[in-house]
Amino acid sequence: MDQIFVIQAFFFVIIIFSSVIHEYAHGWMADRLGDPTARLSGRLTINPLVHIDPVGTFMVPAALFLFSGGRFLFAWAKPVPVNPFNLKNIRFGTGGVAFAGPASNILMALIFGMMIRFLDAGQFSEFLAIIVYANLLLAVFNLVPIPPLDGSKILFAILPSQFNDLKIYFEAYGWVLLLFFALFFFNLLIPIIEFLFELITGQNILM
Repeated sequence: MDQIFVIQAFFFVIIIFSSVIHEYAHGWMADRLGDPTARLSGRLTINPLVHIDPVGTFMVPAALFLFSGGRFLFAWAKPVPVNPFNLKNIRFGTGGVAFAGPASNILMALIFGMMIRFLDAGQFSEFLAIIVYANLLLAVFNLVPIPPLDGSKILFAILPSQFNDLKIYFEAYGWVLLLFFALFFFNLLIPIIEFLFELITGQNILM
């Protein structure tokens, strides 16, 4: 079997599983902060079947794979339901729930990155590196402060209430802004991901 195909398939599987962990983390944090919606709806689980989104899990990654000639692939899981009015503190609770997703991906990147740094993984190092890279990709991209990404929720949880009108405007045009960013400015994130990869693993991303 072609090695490139194996690597791309593994990357796809890791992106999906990491997205599931990402969504689980949102639900877990919301539950800890007073909102049981995800748990009561059966979404507080790492079972991928519960989190599959037909568009984000299959259609978008397939289209990206085809249009990029196999050079770029991104996917996401179905967002867990969160009712901010159940949170103990709506403003900062919303920010905490949003941050939990990228934080879970950073944690996974750290765990597998430490395996690369301190263990002799041999031929499995390449697959460990894919896990680290995929999770850093998810974390960094989701921290971009454009709705509906987590970064926007974190940003407006920090900003004073005077910016609520800006929040409404951003949310109304969020998908347009996000598409524009993904098409023309996504490459700005690559140096950040590469820097974090080398910082965590102690190795060049092209090892």
